[in-house]
Amino acid sequence: MTNMELTSEAKIVDITKNSEYEIFLHGCLAGPFRRYKKRTEYLRKAIPRGFHKKLLIFDQEVAGQIEYSPAEASYYPIIGNNIIVMNCVWVLKKTKGHNFGKLLLEDAMKSEKDAVGFATIALENHWSPWFKKEEIEKLGFKSLESTKVAHKTKYKGRVFKIHLMWMPTAENSKPPTWNQQKLLEGITTCILHPLYHPQTYEPKQILIES
Repeated sequence: MTNMELTSEAKIVDITKNSEYEIFLHGCLAGPFRRYKKRTEYLRKAIPRGFHKKLLIFDQEVAGQIEYSPAEASYYPIIGNNIIVMNCVWVLKKTKGHNFGKLLLEDAMKSEKDAVGFATIALENHWSPWFKKEEIEKLGFKSLESTKVAHKTKYKGRVFKIHLMWMPTAENSKPPTWNQQKLLEGITTCILHPLYHPQTYEPKQILIES
């Protein structure tokens, strides 16, 4: 990845260590800015185990975010030794064109120099604008494998792929694996996540293999 520098109008803040932006720790850039049980429980356990959430501030406004942790503290069922899992990266549309996504990831890589690589997920043929495979690939990740699934409550019958994405940062690093059955349960710790599993939906799995 090409080294880039922040402009004088931009800065990156680790909000797990800065209470000024604590409201963003419990929500996304688009909200909702309120605490909810599953998220609070996750943060309570994950932060002591290496979870970080960072904001990119541009022209004194929040423009982007990245959230990552060691694999054992991620809410994705990704498995690997000395691997960092990127839960999400998001840059507001109005600030695109500044390579802020890459800047956020590069900052995370500098902070996690001992890691052998970064992993995440990506979506293909999903209706959400987030986690698109082509966007994750632009950051330097490559797909290791994928699984075809459908959502049980939304766009029934529409099949999409979830990819396990990988970007090694050390030579001869061992790629991660994942628990695909666990992935079918969805995500409970981010309300806006495309794979979100609402507490009101009682079945254990919100996705079905196709």
